[in-house]
Amino acid sequence: MTDVASTDTPAGPPVAPAPAAKRGGRPDVKREVGAFTGAAHLALVLWAVATVGPLIWVVLASFKTNTEIFLGQPFALPGSFALDSYATAWNEANVGRYFLNSVFVVLVSTAGTMLFGAMAAYVLARYKFWGNRFIYYLFVSGLAFPTFMALPPLFLILRSMNLLNTFTGLILVYIAYSLPFTVFFLAAFFKTLPREIEEAATVDGASHTRTFFQIMVPMARSGLVSITIFNIVGQWNQYLLPVAIMQGAGADSKWVLTQGIAAISVSAGYQANWAALFAALTMSIIPMIVVYAFFQRQIQAGLTAGAVK
Repeated sequence: MTDVASTDTPAGPPVAPAPAAKRGGRPDVKREVGAFTGAAHLALVLWAVATVGPLIWVVLASFKTNTEIFLGQPFALPGSFALDSYATAWNEANVGRYFLNSVFVVLVSTAGTMLFGAMAAYVLARYKFWGNRFIYYLFVSGLAFPTFMALPPLFLILRSMNLLNTFTGLILVYIAYSLPFTVFFLAAFFKTLPREIEEAATVDGASHTRTFFQIMVPMARSGLVSITIFNIVGQWNQYLLPVAIMQGAGADSKWVLTQGIAAISVSAGYQANWAALFAALTMSIIPMIVVYAFFQRQIQAGLTAGAVK
């Protein structure tokens, strides 16, 4: 009986061994990713230099004399770090009054914008009623409406209401100007909040007002802080609207900081006090940098909230 297991099988052609898999993925992909990362870092460095460079120059120029500004090295240190230019700008150029006017107007208008904007965004995002989408798109359409096109009717409306050259008129305009983006941002943010907690509050007998202020607002804290900072920065740097509203005899006492700096820049051509101009610019820039640096974590959390579920 023939043993099948011992039967010799004909040898086939030699088979080449399979190449070992390369560790770490394909080198060309790594090279492409590394090149893209390097280019991105280089672009960020150039952007940072282009942004920080003028700020450093303005701060250094605020401590220099006119001779040092025009004849010295641009980024050279000043001869002394005296605060004479800041005192001149604050007192003689009335920057102190303009600064306090801006603080008052921005604080009140931002508070009104966040109150009305948050309530409108919450209702549009969490409640279904006839005309909901129409009202929402009406708010959003304000983002596409250029500000300078609204100046003539805005001027006529404020004049008919006797609100020209008043803080009340400027605050109301700031609120109306900031509401579209606030509602657009917060409506999308409120949609990401869980409904279970809101439903539990309703079952416990909480009213709509109590649910909003005691439950939904604390949950939306990161988004509220983010849009608050954006509104503060936007209203602080606003120039076109104050120029259209604050004009006429005696209106200079109610100017905001941007108007005061513009007046200093116009008079600087005759008085040649450029250090005071740069000191005023520094005083207008530093508060916004401090506010953004202090709330940086909250801003990033608000912008990324809802992106990952």
